[in-house]
Amino acid sequence: MPHAYNGMAASDLVGVVWQKSQHSNSQGSCVEFAKLAGGDVAVRNSRFPEGPALVYTPAEIEAMLLGIKDGEFDHLVRD
Repeated sequence: MPHAYNGMAASDLVGVVWQKSQHSNSQGSCVEFAKLAGGDVAVRNSRFPEGPALVYTPAEIEAMLLGIKDGEFDHLVRD
């Protein structure tokens, strides 16, 4: 597998296991995550599985998840 970088084709991340939330719907409206060999985490849009992947450090993912758990982003999906 080539060195993972932001914007690379998600399909080039060979051998990773993509995971999505159990709350995702059947129309493919979900974000998928994969832990990479070096500990970073790749993120892709399930509607475009061959499209670009964004790569984040564990600290960046942790900060995002804590913000989500605290409701900091609820305004993005609610009126």
